[in-house]
Amino acid sequence: MSIGSVLDLLRPDFPDITISKIRFLESEGLISPERTPSGYRRFHVADVERLRFVLTAQRDQYLPLKVIKEQLEAIDSGAATLGVREARARANAVGGVGAMPDSTESLANGGGRLRRLNAVPGEVSPEELRFDHEIRITRADLLDQAGIDEKFLTELIRANLITPGAAGYFDGDAVTLARTAKALSEFGLEARHLRAFKLAADREAAMVAQIAAPIAKSRDADARARAEETVRELAALSLTLHTCLVKTSVRASLGG
Repeated sequence: MSIGSVLDLLRPDFPDITISKIRFLESEGLISPERTPSGYRRFHVADVERLRFVLTAQRDQYLPLKVIKEQLEAIDSGAATLGVREARARANAVGGVGAMPDSTESLANGGGRLRRLNAVPGEVSPEELRFDHEIRITRADLLDQAGIDEKFLTELIRANLITPGAAGYFDGDAVTLARTAKALSEFGLEARHLRAFKLAADREAAMVAQIAAPIAKSRDADARARAEETVRELAALSLTLHTCLVKTSVRASLGG
């Protein structure tokens, strides 16, 4: 089947899937569709199921591509040791984090049956870090959706916590940030106090960008897609690490 047919099959479960994403996964060695004599990709059912496995692992288990590739290699060699059903049972036992849908059990290995899989649930998914450039929120809508007043929004903007675009619109993250800042204000934390969070975030973002920059400068056609994917994965891992460190520090401060 063509790459367009693959998109039609996957989009009901993965609305954000694109041709560029499929090509990127191929360039990373996660799928290897057949090539016709004229150079076109020809996908088989096994390729589609392999793609579904990769996308599910990213979305539901928050795994970086490096780990997913290792799992696929283990499946291909028969060396993996933890079954999908056991992984789902473990995930459900801790509140559903990282739970895997039944569709992952249909992954075919060259037409064969899925063997066993090592599953490691995470905290933050790279897919959560995708930028939606289509979302544009007006100032009035931001105030309404975030439940804040004009004065509070002005303080957030002055503290450089929220920045409107050139046309004065805001993105979806601005709503979440404003709501969170409002909740923190109920504990006595004003916008100026949150500057420390912004500075820490800027440092982490600079480190991630520094790692991804060489990839983006590559001359191949998929360089930008690979760089964006790398940024999302590194940012997700950074956020997971940050969450764990905060938990550890809070536990220590409370004598735990």
